[in-house]
Amino acid sequence: MTATRPGAGPTVLVTGGASGLGAAVVAAVAASGGRPLVLDRQPPADGVSWTECDLADTRAAEVATRHLAEQAGGLDAVVTAAGTDVPGRLADLPGETWDRIVAVDLLATAAVIRAALPFLLTSRGRIVTVASTLGVKAVSDATAYCAAKFGVVGFTRALAAELAGQVGVTLLIPGGMRTAFFDERDPQYKPGPDANLNEPADTAAAIMFALNQPPGCAMREMVVCAEQETSYP
Repeated sequence: MTATRPGAGPTVLVTGGASGLGAAVVAAVAASGGRPLVLDRQPPADGVSWTECDLADTRAAEVATRHLAEQAGGLDAVVTAAGTDVPGRLADLPGETWDRIVAVDLLATAAVIRAALPFLLTSRGRIVTVASTLGVKAVSDATAYCAAKFGVVGFTRALAAELAGQVGVTLLIPGGMRTAFFDERDPQYKPGPDANLNEPADTAAAIMFALNQPPGCAMREMVVCAEQETSYP
Protein backbone atom coordinates (compact mmCIF):
# COMPACT_ATOMS: atom_id res chain seq x y z
CA MET A 1 0.00 0.00 0.00
CA THR A 2 1.70 3.17 -1.17
CA ALA A 3 0.88 6.61 0.17
CA THR A 4 -0.98 9.26 -1.82
CA ARG A 5 1.04 11.97 -0.07
CA PRO A 6 4.82 11.95 -0.66
CA GLY A 7 6.76 11.47 2.55
CA ALA A 8 3.68 10.43 4.52
CA GLY A 9 2.13 7.12 5.48
CA PRO A 10 -0.97 5.76 3.74
CA THR A 11 -4.33 7.37 4.43
CA VAL A 12 -6.85 4.76 5.58
CA LEU A 13 -10.56 5.40 6.13
CA VAL A 14 -12.03 3.17 8.85
CA THR A 15 -15.74 2.93 9.51
CA GLY A 16 -16.63 2.25 13.13
CA GLY A 17 -13.16 3.42 14.11
CA ALA A 18 -14.11 4.64 17.59
CA SER A 19 -14.36 1.20 19.21
CA GLY A 20 -13.80 -2.51 18.83
CA LEU A 21 -12.08 -3.82 15.74
CA GLY A 22 -12.27 -0.39 14.09
CA ALA A 23 -10.35 1.24 16.94
CA ALA A 24 -7.75 -1.54 16.77
CA VAL A 25 -7.31 -0.88 13.04
CA VAL A 26 -6.98 2.85 13.67
CA ALA A 27 -4.26 2.17 16.25
CA ALA A 28 -2.45 -0.21 13.91
CA VAL A 29 -2.53 2.26 11.01
CA ALA A 30 -1.20 5.06 13.22
CA ALA A 31 1.51 2.81 14.69
CA SER A 32 2.71 1.92 11.20
CA GLY A 33 3.08 5.59 10.26
CA GLY A 34 -0.20 5.86 8.38
CA ARG A 35 -2.99 8.38 8.68
CA PRO A 36 -6.31 6.96 9.91
CA LEU A 37 -9.62 8.68 9.19
CA VAL A 38 -12.82 7.64 10.94
CA LEU A 39 -16.55 7.59 10.29
CA ASP A 40 -18.50 6.89 13.48
CA ARG A 41 -21.22 8.22 15.74
CA GLN A 42 -18.67 8.54 18.58
CA PRO A 43 -15.26 10.27 18.55
CA PRO A 44 -12.22 8.05 17.99
CA ALA A 45 -8.88 8.30 19.79
CA ASP A 46 -7.49 11.79 20.32
CA GLY A 47 -5.87 13.33 17.29
CA VAL A 48 -7.62 11.14 14.72
CA SER A 49 -9.50 13.00 11.97
CA TRP A 50 -13.14 11.96 11.89
CA THR A 51 -16.64 12.86 10.80
CA GLU A 52 -19.69 12.08 12.88
CA CYS A 53 -22.01 9.87 10.87
CA ASP A 54 -24.86 7.45 11.45
CA LEU A 55 -23.99 4.82 8.88
CA ALA A 56 -27.60 3.65 8.73
CA ASP A 57 -28.15 6.81 6.66
CA THR A 58 -26.30 5.59 3.59
CA ARG A 59 -26.55 8.83 1.62
CA ALA A 60 -25.06 10.71 4.58
CA ALA A 61 -22.33 8.06 4.74
CA GLU A 62 -21.45 8.77 1.11
CA VAL A 63 -21.25 12.52 1.75
CA ALA A 64 -19.12 12.01 4.87
CA THR A 65 -16.76 9.68 3.00
CA ARG A 66 -16.17 12.19 0.22
CA HIS A 67 -15.72 14.99 2.76
CA LEU A 68 -13.00 13.14 4.68
CA ALA A 69 -11.25 11.99 1.50
CA GLU A 70 -11.21 15.48 0.01
CA GLN A 71 -9.93 17.00 3.26
CA ALA A 72 -7.15 14.41 3.41
CA GLY A 73 -6.16 14.87 -0.22
CA GLY A 74 -7.07 11.32 -1.18
CA LEU A 75 -7.37 7.77 0.14
CA ASP A 76 -5.09 4.76 0.00
CA ALA A 77 -7.43 2.26 1.65
CA VAL A 78 -10.85 1.71 3.18
CA VAL A 79 -11.66 -0.73 5.99
CA THR A 80 -15.38 -1.18 6.66
CA ALA A 81 -15.19 -2.29 10.28
CA ALA A 82 -18.50 -0.83 11.50
CA GLY A 83 -21.05 -3.39 12.57
CA THR A 84 -24.11 -3.83 14.75
CA ASP A 85 -26.44 -6.62 15.81
CA VAL A 86 -29.48 -7.20 18.01
CA PRO A 87 -30.13 -10.94 18.22
CA GLY A 88 -33.69 -12.16 18.42
CA ARG A 89 -36.30 -14.18 16.63
CA LEU A 90 -37.63 -12.63 13.45
CA ALA A 91 -41.19 -12.37 14.78
CA ASP A 92 -39.99 -10.58 17.93
CA LEU A 93 -37.51 -8.12 16.44
CA PRO A 94 -39.01 -4.71 15.50
CA GLY A 95 -38.85 -4.01 11.78
CA GLU A 96 -36.89 -0.82 12.34
CA THR A 97 -34.24 -2.72 14.28
CA TRP A 98 -33.97 -5.44 11.64
CA ASP A 99 -33.63 -2.83 8.89
CA ARG A 100 -30.97 -0.90 10.79
CA ILE A 101 -28.75 -3.96 11.20
CA VAL A 102 -28.82 -4.61 7.46
CA ALA A 103 -28.31 -0.92 6.69
CA VAL A 104 -25.23 -0.51 8.90
CA ASP A 105 -23.64 -3.88 8.19
CA LEU A 106 -24.32 -4.23 4.46
CA LEU A 107 -25.75 -1.13 2.80
CA ALA A 108 -23.29 1.25 4.46
CA THR A 109 -20.42 -1.00 3.42
CA ALA A 110 -21.42 -0.53 -0.20
CA ALA A 111 -22.21 3.18 0.22
CA VAL A 112 -18.85 4.08 1.76
CA ILE A 113 -16.93 2.08 -0.83
CA ARG A 114 -18.96 3.61 -3.66
CA ALA A 115 -18.09 7.10 -2.47
CA ALA A 116 -14.43 6.20 -1.91
CA LEU A 117 -13.91 4.53 -5.29
CA PRO A 118 -12.80 7.60 -7.28
CA PHE A 119 -10.04 8.22 -4.72
CA LEU A 120 -9.02 4.55 -4.53
CA LEU A 121 -8.86 4.24 -8.30
CA THR A 122 -6.51 7.22 -8.41
CA SER A 123 -4.21 5.73 -5.75
CA ARG A 124 -4.64 2.12 -6.90
CA GLY A 125 -5.57 1.53 -3.29
CA ARG A 126 -7.07 -1.30 -1.29
CA ILE A 127 -10.37 -2.24 0.34
CA VAL A 128 -10.95 -4.59 3.26
CA THR A 129 -14.56 -5.44 4.01
CA VAL A 130 -15.51 -7.06 7.31
CA ALA A 131 -18.02 -9.89 7.18
CA SER A 132 -18.29 -12.52 9.94
CA THR A 133 -18.18 -16.24 10.45
CA LEU A 134 -21.96 -15.79 10.45
CA GLY A 135 -21.59 -14.65 6.86
CA VAL A 136 -20.79 -18.24 5.94
CA LYS A 137 -22.67 -20.15 8.65
CA ALA A 138 -26.28 -19.39 9.57
CA VAL A 139 -27.63 -19.67 13.09
CA SER A 140 -31.00 -19.13 14.74
CA ASP A 141 -32.06 -15.73 16.11
CA ALA A 142 -29.70 -13.89 13.73
CA THR A 143 -31.69 -13.41 10.53
CA ALA A 144 -30.73 -9.75 10.12
CA TYR A 145 -27.05 -10.21 10.96
CA CYS A 146 -26.68 -13.32 8.81
CA ALA A 147 -28.53 -11.66 5.92
CA ALA A 148 -26.23 -8.64 6.13
CA LYS A 149 -22.98 -10.56 6.54
CA PHE A 150 -23.84 -13.14 3.86
CA GLY A 151 -24.50 -10.05 1.73
CA VAL A 152 -21.07 -8.61 2.53
CA VAL A 153 -19.50 -11.88 1.38
CA GLY A 154 -21.33 -11.81 -1.95
CA PHE A 155 -20.83 -8.09 -2.43
CA THR A 156 -17.08 -8.33 -1.80
CA ARG A 157 -16.55 -11.29 -4.09
CA ALA A 158 -18.37 -9.48 -6.90
CA LEU A 159 -16.47 -6.26 -6.15
CA ALA A 160 -13.14 -8.08 -6.31
CA ALA A 161 -14.01 -9.35 -9.78
CA GLU A 162 -15.16 -5.88 -10.85
CA LEU A 163 -12.06 -4.04 -9.62
CA ALA A 164 -9.40 -6.64 -10.45
CA GLY A 165 -6.25 -4.88 -11.62
CA GLN A 166 -7.49 -1.50 -10.38
CA VAL A 167 -8.12 -1.69 -6.62
CA GLY A 168 -7.16 -4.51 -4.27
CA VAL A 169 -10.15 -6.09 -2.51
CA THR A 170 -9.96 -8.36 0.54
CA LEU A 171 -12.83 -10.07 2.35
CA LEU A 172 -12.21 -10.54 6.08
CA ILE A 173 -14.28 -13.18 7.88
CA PRO A 174 -13.61 -12.69 11.59
CA GLY A 175 -14.82 -14.74 14.49
CA GLY A 176 -15.97 -13.27 17.78
CA MET A 177 -13.66 -10.77 19.45
CA ARG A 178 -13.24 -9.31 22.92
CA THR A 179 -15.00 -6.01 22.27
CA ALA A 180 -18.07 -4.12 23.48
CA PHE A 181 -20.04 -5.67 20.58
CA PHE A 182 -21.80 -8.05 22.99
CA ASP A 183 -22.29 -5.67 25.95
CA GLU A 184 -25.89 -4.57 25.37
CA ARG A 185 -27.28 -7.96 24.42
CA ASP A 186 -29.79 -9.94 26.45
CA PRO A 187 -27.86 -12.33 28.71
CA GLN A 188 -28.94 -15.37 26.67
CA TYR A 189 -27.06 -13.96 23.66
CA LYS A 190 -23.84 -12.98 25.43
CA PRO A 191 -20.71 -15.12 25.20
CA GLY A 192 -20.04 -17.05 28.38
CA PRO A 193 -16.99 -16.41 30.55
CA ASP A 194 -15.16 -19.30 28.88
CA ALA A 195 -16.03 -18.24 25.32
CA ASN A 196 -13.29 -18.55 22.70
CA LEU A 197 -12.83 -14.96 21.52
CA ASN A 198 -10.03 -13.31 19.60
CA GLU A 199 -8.23 -10.10 20.50
CA PRO A 200 -9.20 -7.27 18.11
CA ALA A 201 -5.55 -6.25 17.80
CA ASP A 202 -4.75 -9.67 16.31
CA THR A 203 -7.49 -9.29 13.72
CA ALA A 204 -6.30 -5.75 12.99
CA ALA A 205 -2.80 -7.12 12.39
CA ALA A 206 -4.24 -9.44 9.74
CA ILE A 207 -5.95 -6.47 8.09
CA MET A 208 -2.66 -4.58 8.01
CA PHE A 209 -1.00 -7.59 6.41
CA ALA A 210 -3.62 -7.54 3.64
CA LEU A 211 -3.26 -3.79 3.16
CA ASN A 212 0.51 -4.04 2.82
CA GLN A 213 0.72 -6.66 0.12
CA PRO A 214 2.91 -5.56 -2.81
CA PRO A 215 1.33 -4.21 -6.01
CA GLY A 216 -0.18 -6.99 -8.09
CA CYS A 217 -0.61 -9.35 -5.12
CA ALA A 218 -4.19 -9.75 -3.93
CA MET A 219 -5.18 -11.37 -0.66
CA ARG A 220 -8.76 -12.17 -1.58
CA GLU A 221 -10.16 -13.70 1.60
CA MET A 222 -9.07 -14.25 5.20
CA VAL A 223 -10.70 -16.11 8.09
CA VAL A 224 -9.32 -14.86 11.41
CA CYS A 225 -10.70 -16.33 14.60
CA ALA A 226 -9.82 -17.86 17.93
CA GLU A 227 -8.16 -21.26 17.65
CA GLN A 228 -11.26 -23.03 19.02
CA GLU A 229 -13.87 -20.81 17.37
CA THR A 230 -17.23 -22.60 17.45
CA SER A 231 -18.95 -20.64 14.67
CA TYR A 232 -16.46 -21.70 11.97
CA PRO A 233 -16.50 -23.85 9.96
